[in-house]
Amino acid sequence: MVQIFNKLVRDNIPNIIESNGEKAITRILGDEEYRVELYKKLLEESQEVINSQDTEDTLEELADVLEVLKSIAELENKNLDYIIEIANQKRLKRGGFSKKIFLEKTNK
Repeated sequence: MVQIFNKLVRDNIPNIIESNGEKAITRILGDEEYRVELYKKLLEESQEVINSQDTEDTLEELADVLEVLKSIAELENKNLDYIIEIANQKRLKRGGFSKKIFLEKTNK
């Protein structure tokens, strides 16, 4: 039975598929197509965080999001530490989300 995926997968997935007796048909992406697929993967993994059922599942999905973020940073010739520093600077300037503030509207 043929299953169509047409999506970016982790590096070891083809080996795992083949160790289960299936054949994985793959190709290597160029940088621009890789960028597009990473952004699609970020959306996919973020949706999986939203749909997670319990804490363990949520943490597993967040780890997937983190891996995608690392890959995007590397594509931009940066690393996760660089992104974290930007996040820290933004937190100092604009705050975080710990106060659970929900903005309903503004008036002039």
